[in-house]
Amino acid sequence: MENEKELTKVVQLIMVEGMMEAQIIKSKLDSFEIPCMLKFEAVGRVLGITTDGLGQVQVMVPPEYLEKAREIISTDETVGSRQ
Repeated sequence: MENEKELTKVVQLIMVEGMMEAQIIKSKLDSFEIPCMLKFEAVGRVLGITTDGLGQVQVMVPPEYLEKAREIISTDETVGSRQ
């Protein structure tokens, strides 16, 4: 319940192509106890379409965690090249 309250106001940390990369970023942020959520178009995931933005996933964090989250993903070589 507390985690839901923390995610009521969120800002975009990064946008990536594909759910797999987004899940990796989310797991990394979770390991640092930074709450985050993934925002994506459901139709792209259901149909497996990744064109015209349907495969894009936004990784969202509360504003007070934004700078720390940026630091964390900037040290990750696999993520840093896509910012």
